[in-house]
Amino acid sequence: MRTPHTTTHHHVQSDGPPPERVPPGGSPYDELAALADDPLDDFLTEDSAATRREEDDEEPWAPPNHRRGSRRRNRATGLPTVARVLTWVLTLVCLVTLADRWALLYAEHKASERLKDTLHLAAAPEVRIDGFPFLTQLASQRLDSVRVTVPDIPAHRVTLTQVAATADDIRIDGDGPTTVRGALVRQLHGQVLLSFADMNRELGASQVDFTALGPDRVRAHGTLHIAGRDLSLRADARIRRDGERGIATSVGGLRLDIDDLATYRPGTGPGEGLHLTPAAARRLTRQAEKIKAFLALPEIVHRLGVPDSVVQAALHDEDRLHQLTGAPRFLHELTGVNLVDAALAHPEFLKRLGLDLSLLTALTKLTRPQIADRFSFAFQLPKPPDGALSLQRVRVDKDGIRADVSGAGLLVGH
Repeated sequence: MRTPHTTTHHHVQSDGPPPERVPPGGSPYDELAALADDPLDDFLTEDSAATRREEDDEEPWAPPNHRRGSRRRNRATGLPTVARVLTWVLTLVCLVTLADRWALLYAEHKASERLKDTLHLAAAPEVRIDGFPFLTQLASQRLDSVRVTVPDIPAHRVTLTQVAATADDIRIDGDGPTTVRGALVRQLHGQVLLSFADMNRELGASQVDFTALGPDRVRAHGTLHIAGRDLSLRADARIRRDGERGIATSVGGLRLDIDDLATYRPGTGPGEGLHLTPAAARRLTRQAEKIKAFLALPEIVHRLGVPDSVVQAALHDEDRLHQLTGAPRFLHELTGVNLVDAALAHPEFLKRLGLDLSLLTALTKLTRPQIADRFSFAFQLPKPPDGALSLQRVRVDKDGIRADVSGAGLLVGH
């Protein structure tokens, strides 16, 4: 017996309402259409709702603000332009400054050459033009101030170490830095230095040194080679202004020491000649044989001022001799006796004292002017072709001899 076939229909659950049932006897296509219409409507309904939610979440539309963005672009665009302008300005300033400095250096060089030729100098002076800018001063043909330093100016037997001066109110004759024909210096003031180092090299020949002795005096001390012996030398020189442009010296206190035996002062005046040193005089009074030979010379006794009776008694009595030579006045008088004439007249006596006759002969031939001339450092400043140049205050300090210099109306270069 056959079991009748039963058809089971499976229905798909959906979130929407259940589809309408197709009445029995309807077309299958109608059933499919009913099933297909419901999900499509649901999808379209859900999509429209989502679109509305997204539109609600968006900000309302507003017109764009073009002004703010434009300002930023203008600033960014203008910055390179300002930088280029500044670069050109700085470049121009640098070029003008370089041109001004070049013109200044050229003018200083030409002025140095003109001064060298005008004053007949061995070396070109150093010229420094003050003030900035220089081209404006040149255009006005007037310089406010110029500093000039001239080294190593020959001045007779010595060399002036330095002449430094500042010129004020200079009038320029020329049309430009390359066409300057000359200048007129209205005022000039400065200083001249004659250093002791140069004096030692040029006058002392490494054997005599010069040092300051006072505000207007110089001490020379060293050695002098005479008749095969080195004698100690000492001299004092007084300085003074000589005329408008010169310095003169007068040498005094000149003496030559022969070890510690005697001192020679050239000349024939009081205190000059050959004299025993106090140490040598004391040693002589302690040696009976030498002092007796000394008192046996009439020239010496006469200059001592001792009576002949006293001298004769001393020569024959040791006690009388010690009494005479031990008196302080006798020792003082003994150092004041000029031994030149007595020594030349009695060469044997000179040998007893330890003096060489050839040395004494050489000393007597060496006059005061001859010795003094060795230490003369007088000088004259070069005379300018136009205007006035003069020395003012002269003084001595630790470095050398200084003098103030002033000038007016100096014409340079013409």
